[in-house]
Amino acid sequence: MEIIKLDATESTNSYLKELVKRNTVQDFAVVVAKTQTKGRGQMDSSWQTEPGKNLTFSVLKEMSGFTLDKHFILNMSVALAVYNSLKSLQVPRIKIKWPNDIMSGSFKICGILIENIISGTDLKSAIIGIGLNVNQIHFPGNPKASSLKNKTQKDFDLDELLHALLQNLKSGLSNLEIGSTHEIYKEYQSNLFRRGVASTFQNMNGSTFSGIILGVSKEGMLLVQLENDTLQQFDIKEIKLLF
Repeated sequence: MEIIKLDATESTNSYLKELVKRNTVQDFAVVVAKTQTKGRGQMDSSWQTEPGKNLTFSVLKEMSGFTLDKHFILNMSVALAVYNSLKSLQVPRIKIKWPNDIMSGSFKICGILIENIISGTDLKSAIIGIGLNVNQIHFPGNPKASSLKNKTQKDFDLDELLHALLQNLKSGLSNLEIGSTHEIYKEYQSNLFRRGVASTFQNMNGSTFSGIILGVSKEGMLLVQLENDTLQQFDIKEIKLLF
C-alpha cells in the first residue's frame, strides 16, 4: 500500500486524480494531507477543518468488472468500513446518513466523497475521499459538526487511526469484490440514520415536507413514506434531510 503524505493540498481527491491521469499510482494508493485548502463534500459543499487535527485522505480503488449502475454498492461498502471502524472505538450512537455521511447522534463527524472514473458504461476506478473530524473541538459556523474527541473525550493518534481505517476499508472492498452484495446492503439498511423515524425534508424548490425513511433502493434512491402513505423515491439532488 503506497501512502503519500502531504502537509497541504487543495483537495486530496484532486491530487490523487492527477496522479491517476499520469498513471503513476496503483490500486489502493493513498493520499493524506494535514490540511486541505479546498476540501469538497457532497453536492460541491466545502469541507473545512483545522490543520493537523483531523484525517483528510483519498484512496484509489480499481473497479474493473463493475458497471456504472452498481456504483451505490461501492458507496455502501465505504460507509460501512468507516462505520465499523468508529464503532470499534466505541464512538456513541453511530449511524450512516444517506448517502454516506457518518453521524454520532445528530452530529456529523465524517464526510465521504466518491468520484468515479468511467469508461463507457463501466466503472474503471474510484477516488474515495474521506474527511473525519478527530481531535478538533470547535466548529465555528457549523453547529451540526462534531468530532471523535468531542464524543469520546479522548485524543487520537492520527497515524494509528488512519491505519485502522485503511485496513477496514481494504477488508470491506474485498468483500465487495467477492460478491457479498446482499450482506452489504442488509448491513447498510440496518444502520441507516433516522430510518423509521418521522423526519422533515426539503425539496429542490425549497419547500419542506414530512415523511418517514423506510430505506434505500439498490440503485441508491432514498425511500420515503409520505404523509399520505405513498412511497416515493428520491435521488441525492432531489431532497435534503432537515431532521
